[in-house]
Amino acid sequence: MTTVKSICIYCGSRTGNDPRFSAMAEALGRLLATNGINLVYGGGSVGLMGMLARSVMAHGGTVTGIIPAHLDHVEITQTGLTRLHVVSSMHERKRMMFDEADAFVSLPGSIGTLDETIEVITWKQLGLHDKPILLVNADGYWEPFEALIRHVIAAGFTSEETARLYTLVDGLDDILPALEKAHPPARPDREDLI
Repeated sequence: MTTVKSICIYCGSRTGNDPRFSAMAEALGRLLATNGINLVYGGGSVGLMGMLARSVMAHGGTVTGIIPAHLDHVEITQTGLTRLHVVSSMHERKRMMFDEADAFVSLPGSIGTLDETIEVITWKQLGLHDKPILLVNADGYWEPFEALIRHVIAAGFTSEETARLYTLVDGLDDILPALEKAHPPARPDREDLI
């Protein structure tokens, strides 16, 4: 069983059109807080990410926010975080989010969420880490992504193993059980290669 004390959540800096996504972010915040799991996220106060962070804090949990200085006027840094790191670049932000997390969970989001999700999957494919990666497929949100991965496999550009680098879960109730089933890292993180 994998021991997860800190989860990096990738999600939208907007709330999207479906109010169920906002409800999901708030419920996930409560789930993390009540299970003593630290949230690592992008540090903003807007969209799903802001709702998630405020929910964790409202339920007595801890939050680590990591935001590049140039995004403060866009994502508006969330106040009251347990820890806040203001960094100089997106690369530094993503690396620090990676270092702070025992696992990764992707909620609905835009291109930034896709970028972060694909990058952490790629790092796992390259053997740079073996941390669990979950995509919460609420209302089928990640099905087009899954179809794209299947298309890339069918076209011969990657192996079937790529589809096993991450796990699609149906909803929030599946996150902790999926993490409990995850195998402990098979090898230490090769931080010198990232």
